[in-house]
Amino acid sequence: MSRVARLGAFIVATLAVLAAGVFIIGSKEYLFRSTYQLKTQFDNVAGLAVGADVQVGGVHSGTVRSIALPHKPGDKVTVVMDLGKSTQEIIKRDSVASIETEGVLGNQFVAISFGSAGQAEVIDGETIQSEPPLLMADLFKKTSGILDSSQQAIQNATLATAHLNSVSAKIDAGQGTVGALVNDKQLYDNLEQTTATLHDTMLQAQTGVTDFQENMEALKHNFFLSGYFKKRGYEDSADLAANRISGLPQATPEKTFIYAARQLFDGRDSAKMKDQKTLKGAGDFLAQTQFGVAVVVVSTGMDGDTEKDLVLTEARAMVIREYLVENFGFDDSQLRTLGMGKQTGANLEADWGSIQILIYPAGTEIPVEKPAPAVSSSTTEADRPVQVTAATTQKP
Repeated sequence: MSRVARLGAFIVATLAVLAAGVFIIGSKEYLFRSTYQLKTQFDNVAGLAVGADVQVGGVHSGTVRSIALPHKPGDKVTVVMDLGKSTQEIIKRDSVASIETEGVLGNQFVAISFGSAGQAEVIDGETIQSEPPLLMADLFKKTSGILDSSQQAIQNATLATAHLNSVSAKIDAGQGTVGALVNDKQLYDNLEQTTATLHDTMLQAQTGVTDFQENMEALKHNFFLSGYFKKRGYEDSADLAANRISGLPQATPEKTFIYAARQLFDGRDSAKMKDQKTLKGAGDFLAQTQFGVAVVVVSTGMDGDTEKDLVLTEARAMVIREYLVENFGFDDSQLRTLGMGKQTGANLEADWGSIQILIYPAGTEIPVEKPAPAVSSSTTEADRPVQVTAATTQKP
């Protein structure tokens, strides 16, 4: 073989090795980073693929390494994930994995919630809890059933109205009088039967409308329509004062949970929650403990408009209370809200603010609500019923 041929063969071989290396390194996203593995199981992975994104708190933190089918019917599909070592500080043993969709028709990815303070950290190879994915086919099927039920109720109401109009037309045309109507047994019976039919049909229509309203309320909390119904994080500003109290009880709290607003809300000026599962520790405590009263206290930093920040803190307190009441079993009359507005010294997470859930022992008296005074940036520390001093979740 000539020297030129040997040189050409050497160059081709070198390029082939470099190309293979590029493909190998490109497929190993965490090849040069410290990782660990977690597992979770689902009844149905809803189109999740190997290599899919794994997000922790909405941040890309790993990839799906493998998906294994069960060995027998009744078992679950096992998903193995590679995650960056830094996530072990926030993923705890009570964290929950779920399969989410990017937008309406986007790719599937695995979302893992933050764990509760005080829970043990996960270890390499451990299996965490999961929640079943929402299948769009089931949602559309349920909506179709609601519309069919409502359409049938409307048809029944239309038929009954036609019968009633027929009777009214005969009376308007002078066929018979009120006396003849009363004394003619057959005509009376026909009218009574028509009235009964109308009553039954209207009950069916009312039932259909009630079912439709209940299902639409359920749809409002679905991820597919939540952005449409809750653009501002809450639906009715009149609800902000429903469970508000004028100040904190005089007793000393037996338990306090503290969170940074950045953990729970998706913007500096938003009351839309992004990671409700962070509140699981507080919810479990409320559901499992006998207590007198609990207060959700919310404040912001000193930046921004004073009046808007007061409304914002009341709205955040309201949506936190709604989540705890709807997902954990306890007497909702024991959970109150207190929006503090601006608080000096609350420069938490770039002035997003903080949340405290103060739980008082049994027998604690609930303060009576009074008209809220005007909020002023000159309010002194002595006038404030609570001082927010921490930005991270307090370990129980």
